Amino acid sequence: MTIAVAACSYEEEVELCDVSVQLIYPENSIDPYKGARVELCARTSSVFVDSTDANGVAHFLVPAGVYNASTSEVFKTYDYRYIFNGVKSLFVVSPDSTNNVSIKLTMTKKRIVH
Repeated sequence: MTIAVAACSYEEEVELCDVSVQLIYPENSIDPYKGARVELCARTSSVFVDSTDANGVAHFLVPAGVYNASTSEVFKTYDYRYIFNGVKSLFVVSPDSTNNVSIKLTMTKKRIVH
């Protein structure tokens, strides 16, 4: 008696999408800067983290889906500490869209006493 064993292979290819998240700073605050942390959270509980470039844009390569983007960052100068927060909820990332997201930031400014 001969038994033939057939190997089944299952390959699932996940298509990744480019996503750009632009941080929009309040007027009369600071210019965009390199290094602000931005998080993308998928509805599947996956979290993707990147930091902004010198233009205030974070770049991601993620699977298609529904996401939330958020940032909370502290920027210090000699005289002030700036606290920025922002969130963009429930936006769709897909291969056939531009996937450019803007987050309008709110700011708290605290004076540093020397």
